Amino acid sequence: MKIKQFLIAFFIIFAISNSFSQDKKFKIHTVAFYNFENLFDTINDPNTYDEEYLPNKGWTSKNYKKKLDNLSRVLIELGTDENPANSPVVIGACEIENRGVLEDLVKQPRLINKGYKIVHFDSPDKRGIDVALLYQEKYFTPVSYTNIPLYIYKDGKNNGKKEEKEKEEETDDAVQVDESTQRIYTRDQLLVTGYLEGEEISFIVNHWPSRSGGEKKSSPNREAAGALNRKIIDSLYKINPKAKIITMGDLNDDPTNKSVKKGVGAVGTKEELKPLGIYNPMEKMHKQGIGTLGYRDSWNIFDQIMLSEPLVKGDYSSWTYWKANVFKKPYLIQNEGRWKGYPKRNSNGVPGFSDHLPVYIYLIKQVN
Repeated sequence: MKIKQFLIAFFIIFAISNSFSQDKKFKIHTVAFYNFENLFDTINDPNTYDEEYLPNKGWTSKNYKKKLDNLSRVLIELGTDENPANSPVVIGACEIENRGVLEDLVKQPRLINKGYKIVHFDSPDKRGIDVALLYQEKYFTPVSYTNIPLYIYKDGKNNGKKEEKEKEEETDDAVQVDESTQRIYTRDQLLVTGYLEGEEISFIVNHWPSRSGGEKKSSPNREAAGALNRKIIDSLYKINPKAKIITMGDLNDDPTNKSVKKGVGAVGTKEELKPLGIYNPMEKMHKQGIGTLGYRDSWNIFDQIMLSEPLVKGDYSSWTYWKANVFKKPYLIQNEGRWKGYPKRNSNGVPGFSDHLPVYIYLIKQVN
């Protein structure tokens, strides 16, 4: 009899709570990150290593236009499974040659009506690849933005020392070293603070140093990048302990690597998350074998979006994190050849989408 009464009470409570939940309405916004994989124009820039992407190497205007069309298809569809009314309001991006290619991208037929605007700075990377932020002007209003350089050195003394004048040696991405200072040139970290429909949120866009030369040997460079990222986060927390911060990018490391776990101090569960902390929803995905790029029959999730504690443990009266995902539509996957089963990359002069899959999160807010 007691069991029967308990079950009746349980179903009554469930029905009441369900009726209340059905009355609640939420607004959803998508925030995404995508490595565009060498979004280069066809114009020779004497100040960067862009020779691989020129018409005499097969990178024609036709190929460039196809690449833009491919990327626009992805961006307009990102996050629309749960948010069919709109593409991402904010998109972090990397592997961009210059502002011009972004201007061409946001003018693509699929995107032009979204009114995407651009925040971009030239980085010291000699290949000319930068990070950037795209945003829909009707939803997000930037109030400040800056590029923050990462100072790392070939001798391992990544102490952030800044030289007043530095000579760049023309070498590839892995060894862009100034012989006089031993500085390795890499991408800046982009910080943008603004208002998402009236609520202040800061975004940090990253593209950390590669694993060229080996994961272990190159790890200190990414650890330095993680430490810089944490320094930026702490500076925002110092101004406002309730700061809402989203840091995202191609980190060239997984969520469990030292650069992320120790450098940024990110945790993989909400239970571990403390005030002034950072939550990484991609850590759980990584442990489940989900990835954004494949190599030698294994997957890594180098592309990550992490969030400050107030975005994760807040209530739904303001913008709050809901869930994260990897965007893996069939058309993004190579179905034949050497890269079968992996993201459909640029190959033999033929434009693909990217050798990385994009990632995205949903922010939700109760509207009644």
